[in-house]
Amino acid sequence: MRIIDQIRKEAKKFFVSAQGSHDWGHAERVCALCMRIGKREKADLEILKLASVLHDIGREEETKSKGKVCHAERSAALAREILEKLSFEKNEIDKIIHCIETHRFRGKERPKSKEAKVLFDADKLDSIGAVGIGRAFLFAGEIGATLHNKRADVLKTDGYSKEDTAYREFMVKLRRVKSKMLTKTGRKLASQRHQFMADFFKRLDQEVEGIL
Repeated sequence: MRIIDQIRKEAKKFFVSAQGSHDWGHAERVCALCMRIGKREKADLEILKLASVLHDIGREEETKSKGKVCHAERSAALAREILEKLSFEKNEIDKIIHCIETHRFRGKERPKSKEAKVLFDADKLDSIGAVGIGRAFLFAGEIGATLHNKRADVLKTDGYSKEDTAYREFMVKLRRVKSKMLTKTGRKLASQRHQFMADFFKRLDQEVEGIL
């Protein structure tokens, strides 16, 4: 069995009971984006492939703690255990772990290596555009949020509550993603996805208000 297949097998174990908004499909999409962006940015594709497959294996623990556990930190710790068990070299492990530790939008650590910047962008790109809208509504449904709440002051509402709607996610986080991209390729892709998303939420508001 190829080493990447072993890593995938280990990683998938952490997604058996994952909710749709952060399931194994997310990891696969991020991996595909990493390969696309990484090629254009001339990054190390092997490091990216491994980091992207492992980057969210601690996500379920964050979800269960309602945000108290940092999934980037937890994913990095779990990934290190897997990589050491498979006898990866320390230098390679450190490169992969740096990517994982710094991929979070609200994380304390910032990406420094080219590979870490690519993973950061790929992960953020999967949170916007058509896929991002779908994931935002999936998450809202998972926590029992309402469909739309434009009239609420979403900046003062709480996460993991009935007011944590897809629209709140757009206002609090997703509309800012475009400006956070770290690579040239990421910025180009983000611009396209952002516009689609902005148009969607404008349309949603008009339909909810009965204008359209």
